[in-house]
Amino acid sequence: MWFGPLGTALRWRNRASLPSVRFFSQLHSRSSFGIAFDIDGVILRGRVPIGGSPRALRRMYRDSGELKFPFLFLTNGGGIPESIRASELSEFLGVNILPSQVVQGHSPFKNLLKRFENELIIALGKGEPALVMSEYGFKKVLSLDEYASYFKNIDPVSQYKNWTTEKIFDHEGNSKDLVPRYDVLSDRVKAAFVVSDPVDWGRDIQVLCDVLRSGGLPGQGNGPQPPLYFAADDLEYQAAIPSERLGMGAFRIALESIFNRIHHNGLEYTSFGKPNPFVFRNAEAILRLLQPSCRDGYFMDKGNKDTNSFKTLYMIGDNPLVDIRGALQAGHPWFSILTRTGVFKGKENHAKFPADLVVDTVEEAVDFILKKECSS
Repeated sequence: MWFGPLGTALRWRNRASLPSVRFFSQLHSRSSFGIAFDIDGVILRGRVPIGGSPRALRRMYRDSGELKFPFLFLTNGGGIPESIRASELSEFLGVNILPSQVVQGHSPFKNLLKRFENELIIALGKGEPALVMSEYGFKKVLSLDEYASYFKNIDPVSQYKNWTTEKIFDHEGNSKDLVPRYDVLSDRVKAAFVVSDPVDWGRDIQVLCDVLRSGGLPGQGNGPQPPLYFAADDLEYQAAIPSERLGMGAFRIALESIFNRIHHNGLEYTSFGKPNPFVFRNAEAILRLLQPSCRDGYFMDKGNKDTNSFKTLYMIGDNPLVDIRGALQAGHPWFSILTRTGVFKGKENHAKFPADLVVDTVEEAVDFILKKECSS
């Protein structure tokens, strides 16, 4: 289920917060193209660079370390703040990545701050979902781990699990009983956010069903379903193991199937992330803020009256159903490039969502783009 009106509102409100705007202020003309890189299966497999990605990314910078061509990472992944992801990418790839160059699946959640800033919300998924939402400005956010801990026996098989959720310790290092930071036993949850791939599917589906069908307070009777938001809807993605892994879309299918069996109304939800066209519109807006000039004159805008527009935006991805489909739906000026280092491994182009170009690696993709754009 897709809800376009939310997407149309996506924009960066505080342009002054992007250091790249000042970074490029001295340059006198603008690049006519930009690049959006997927991460998993294109740049990294797990935490290991693939496809010559460090060499490819270094070509995006001048010898001085200044950004030469505007690019960003457009990923459905997440679970950690953009600033931390930028720092990790900088370390893995050997270049300086700005937080403003990282657009994750949950990045659009910040646009819902005005609606839920002071409301009780829960966030779930791997990593630090509550920290992500807190850094976006949400004041009353709990991870599903912490929220569930306040309801005794809400997970009926917890005693059989070999892992434990994070505990709170006192100043002497002794674990203590959790004291709710909010009135979770009486306040209704006003929204649930699936920030990243859930870890404990059974527990998470059980708690979400309790929250959503009770109107936001487990143990109560049926009530209006609180809004539910997914950061992405990928069925599969490429991780460290050669075969694809089930993604957030698979979790959504499982939750929806169960919820619709036990509740009289169907599950209502909003999915963000690629392939939604608004994600690509948002990426284009961010690339404009990152748009540097080229001192060597290769990228002078020939006859283009709108100096902020791009002639071509390249989406480099490994998943035809997500990256390529999204670029096709977004239309001009997007040009899709499909790599064989991730989900897609075919010899020929994808039949249903064919890319504009198929290459083996991201390094080949960048080589194609720079030869095309730098030619006189």
